Amino acid sequence: MPIKIPDNLPAKQKLEAENIFVMSEERAASQDIRPLEVAVLNLMPNKIDTETQLLRLLGNTPIQVNISLLTTASYKSKNTSEEHLYNFYQTWGDIKHRKFDGLIITGAPIELLPWENVAYWKELQNILDWSRTHVWTCFFICWGAQAALQHFYGIEKHELPSKKFGVFTHRKLKSNSILLRGFDDQFLVPVSRHTEVRKEDVEKNENLEILSESEDSGLYIVRDKSQRRLFVFNHSEYEANSLKNEYDRDVGKSLPIDVPENYFPDNDPTKSPVLSWRAHSYLLYNNWLNYYVYQSTPFDFNKAD
Repeated sequence: MPIKIPDNLPAKQKLEAENIFVMSEERAASQDIRPLEVAVLNLMPNKIDTETQLLRLLGNTPIQVNISLLTTASYKSKNTSEEHLYNFYQTWGDIKHRKFDGLIITGAPIELLPWENVAYWKELQNILDWSRTHVWTCFFICWGAQAALQHFYGIEKHELPSKKFGVFTHRKLKSNSILLRGFDDQFLVPVSRHTEVRKEDVEKNENLEILSESEDSGLYIVRDKSQRRLFVFNHSEYEANSLKNEYDRDVGKSLPIDVPENYFPDNDPTKSPVLSWRAHSYLLYNNWLNYYVYQSTPFDFNKAD
């Protein structure tokens, strides 16, 4: 899919080098089609890395998508320059009058904080409430998925004895799910979490359905049966070195951290990790965009009730 992003966004050059189809704003304006409008609320500290990861996956189907990058107004990022945020990001207040075909809310490294101690918790709750009427379908990632489950369904997260960290084998539980169309019976997904949502809590809610899980790392994908909300607890968007960078960061800070499981060859952190989940990641995002967004959203969502 050609994604339309600003010509000078740092991700553009990297994605073009990887042969990802990135459309210029000028070319997009000349095409007589109705592109999908997708907003990305980026809550991760290093926003450039995360926006590149997501744009890579959103740029691999024939559907044209306009991307709106969002950041919080109630909390200022300390790891991304103000210039980058000013040039490429908006806040919810800037776009809340608009309607979107899709909304992605990322994870955030704040899992161990109580909800009410999160600096932008009230703002996030407002965005989630707004999404009921202004977004056709939502894709929540990791902490973002936990926060949305708590807000919409009152399902709580639980602290793990130690960080679940590595690349784990997952399986699909609903082989007839359109989201899982084309998935292998087993596939690998990176995991980096201090907390979890428990399976028994999800199963108690008749509006939710578990699509995929891992025997080692627990729930992976949960959907609302209306297909308007998707909760993805692990990091299919990660690049080959993402877990390595997290590990090196914590080692450098003398924080307690285990070597990520099933990640480095021979479990040796001096060896380069092998990227083993990219094909699955593309398929997950392609299926979401095609079946949950493109095939189901009204042609003119602004006129939808």
